[in-house]
Amino acid sequence: MTVIATIAALEAIYGVPNQASTVKEVDWITTQYAALIEASPFVALATAGPEGLDCSPRGDDGQVVRIEDERTVLMPDRRGNNRCDSLRNIVRDPRVALLFLIPGSGNTLRINGRAEISVAPELLASFSVKGQSPRSVVVITVESVYFQCARAIVRSELWNPEKHVDPTSLPTAGQILAELSQARVGGAAYDAEWPERAAKSLW
Repeated sequence: MTVIATIAALEAIYGVPNQASTVKEVDWITTQYAALIEASPFVALATAGPEGLDCSPRGDDGQVVRIEDERTVLMPDRRGNNRCDSLRNIVRDPRVALLFLIPGSGNTLRINGRAEISVAPELLASFSVKGQSPRSVVVITVESVYFQCARAIVRSELWNPEKHVDPTSLPTAGQILAELSQARVGGAAYDAEWPERAAKSLW
């Protein structure tokens, strides 16, 4: 196997980015970038910490993050599995990266920056849904923001309903848990109870 181990070797294969690939990157949220953020209900949040890397899916009803100003976005930490992988990392290493998806759109948006975790009561209350406030809000200071071209979405046909995978062809969460735990947790009962449990704990 031939391994690329230097930037020079890498650039010999790929060359250098064209102007369209570099001029799009700025350190603030432009009006156009704000429109993309506000249209996105889903983002992948990447963090780093002493134990390694983490990439966590985040979604919301409507826009997944709130724009505070041209250099700050706010993301409520909605209810989940309480592993807190992302939050543990942010406490020790503030660097974060976000990849926004917009249903039906080929373009994605990327933000790199630094984050901190706020538990300010008024901020938590401002993200309340159905009487439930998040336990914390991730406050992200933008260092770079740029859109990503649509090639990956086009290649994958991500939004094409005809290419959607039949969920019944995939292992369920209960099946995965049962196999990994030697049936101590998970199983058919877990799968049967999950929809109601999730509906009661979304917020």
